Amino acid sequence: MIIGVPKEVKDHETRVGLVPSAVIALREAGHRVLVQSGAGVGSSIPDQDYREAGAELLPEVCAVWNSADLVIKVKEPQPSEYGCLRPGLILFTYLHLAPLPELTNRLLESQVTAIAYETIREQDGSLPLLTPMSEVAGRLAVQVGAVYLEAPNGGRGVLLGGVPGVAPGNVVILGGGIVGTNAAKIAVGMGAHVTIIDRNLNRLREIDDIFNQQVVTLASNVWTVGEAVRQADLVIGGVLIPGASAPKLVRREMVTRMKKGAVMVDVAIDQGGCFETSHATTHTDPIYFVDGVLHYCVSNMPAAVPNTSTLALTNATFPYLQEIASKGFERACRERPAIREGVNTYRGKVTYPAVGESQGREWTEVGALL
Repeated sequence: MIIGVPKEVKDHETRVGLVPSAVIALREAGHRVLVQSGAGVGSSIPDQDYREAGAELLPEVCAVWNSADLVIKVKEPQPSEYGCLRPGLILFTYLHLAPLPELTNRLLESQVTAIAYETIREQDGSLPLLTPMSEVAGRLAVQVGAVYLEAPNGGRGVLLGGVPGVAPGNVVILGGGIVGTNAAKIAVGMGAHVTIIDRNLNRLREIDDIFNQQVVTLASNVWTVGEAVRQADLVIGGVLIPGASAPKLVRREMVTRMKKGAVMVDVAIDQGGCFETSHATTHTDPIYFVDGVLHYCVSNMPAAVPNTSTLALTNATFPYLQEIASKGFERACRERPAIREGVNTYRGKVTYPAVGESQGREWTEVGALL
């Protein structure tokens, strides 16, 4: 199989879909790897490293897309890449299609086989390709929130850890999954007062044990969320319904009652966001204010730390890529249910139920099309 690695074009997206060690493994298995020149520079991986690993360096992005059987990326295709989509192409990347009907249309029209990292699910219910970036985003959310709480950056001037004689900042985390747990680790480490809200009582019990009662756990409901965010200095949204649009847990009227200069970081923005006041931002223009409350809703947060993020992501994606490349798409789908779960579009049809439901489209289980 010919595997293509284009340079990412989304705003400040400096991660890359494949690292040189993976190129070596693919080459040894008999595959060709095409890498666009400069694709790894943002992650501190120079072209020479790819060349020495056996990749073919191509200067033009179209040459990579047009020559590859499978393109591996980090983020969903951008409008400038839509022209590269074609029948027979396998695309392996984060897609987050639920809030992106235009991209879905393009994938369907071009009959691309699109496999989404975020919907590959193992039999134990885990999401192995979403987990590493959720870990990065959760930890980064507190770091980013602490910076924007500083008065020169528009925040209310609160030091999360406080000092002797002064109370620490209040951090409220919505969702006790991978994002929420990792955010709590950093917030607790900084000395903040941390509250985690989740609807799963068993998960709250686990969190209580993990943190040895260093965090407050609350069962999720409208009143609890509203009261918690009203008192918060930093709110982190980390809720997830795999493949579907995120639920809007923080309503517009709740934001009006929050402290002026408080900070909201919506890690769920890839799936449409979990605050009613959220809309996607970029690393170039990351924040905006609603009723005096600072919103940070960057849809590719882990790109702020691309070296760490690329290594963490490719550690997780490579075993699945290797299986698809070695067996071919159809055999890999038949033999590996987790890969089958990842397929979002195939032969011009939506194949993931949450995408179909979010966009009001019909969907067909991919197994019926193979």
